[in-house]
Amino acid sequence: MEGKKLEQFYTPPPKLGKWESFRIFLWNSETGQFLGRTGASWAKILLFYVIFYAVLSGFFGAMLAVFYQTLDPNAPKWQLDNSLIGSNPGLGFRPMPPESNVESTLIWYKASDEGNYLHWTKELDKFLEEYQRPASGTNGFDQRVPCEYGRPAPAGKVCDVNMSTWGQCTKENKYGYNRSAPCIFLKLNKIFGWQPKFYNDTKNLPPGMPADLKQHIKQEESANRLDTVWVSCAGENPADVENMGAIQYIPRRGFPGYYFPFKNTPGYLSPIVAVFFEKPKYGVLINIECKAWAHNIIHDRFERRGSVHFELMVD
Repeated sequence: MEGKKLEQFYTPPPKLGKWESFRIFLWNSETGQFLGRTGASWAKILLFYVIFYAVLSGFFGAMLAVFYQTLDPNAPKWQLDNSLIGSNPGLGFRPMPPESNVESTLIWYKASDEGNYLHWTKELDKFLEEYQRPASGTNGFDQRVPCEYGRPAPAGKVCDVNMSTWGQCTKENKYGYNRSAPCIFLKLNKIFGWQPKFYNDTKNLPPGMPADLKQHIKQEESANRLDTVWVSCAGENPADVENMGAIQYIPRRGFPGYYFPFKNTPGYLSPIVAVFFEKPKYGVLINIECKAWAHNIIHDRFERRGSVHFELMVD
């Protein structure tokens, strides 16, 4: 009939099996589609993502370049009280116990067994490697110069740490571990720009400072060596004091002021002090606490600031 619309019915696609459907999805020869898209469609989407990630990478690179313009490669952006580590240095000791017992602070060994104390001497060899005198022109050695009180390092140079006269506390003497008279090395944590405030007035020494250290500081006054971060080590209990025996501080009882402040100069060496235990009592656990002394060093054992605790046991 004229004017009458012809009715059309939807014909469902033929039912295909799983493998047949998968084969057609991979390549449909009738439509020329691969994985559900024609070649033109794949080209358009690939072009879109290439442009998208290129713009994204360019934006990220530009932001990174702007960020780096705000940084100094030789100095941290946030320093001292504005930094996460603050302006109160911690005091560390070496050698450290094995990594399997990383939370321990016990130095325990048998002096008569070389295999037993070998771990401790190897740890010290590793720690002191940068302090050894390398060939000229390597590891910033050319930057290191001898320093004295009143004669700090000139600009662009750093003070050397000469360990050749450290007696018992040297690699050649196995740091005393083979003679039941070990050396424990102390160092302050490096804080960029930190300058210690020295105890230059021997009449106003803190009441908590050990009496023998006060006497030592007064003796150093005549030699004009008061610009020093002083160090003291003592047994924590009366029994520990007795069992610890006599000790020596090598090369001196503190960290000389001419090593400060740390400015990240190439070749810089942190000052170290070796505590030489002359004759600790055998087979007894000795609790020892060492402290660094300056006006701007606060002692907090729980926060590990300004002091360090360790145990020593020699069999």
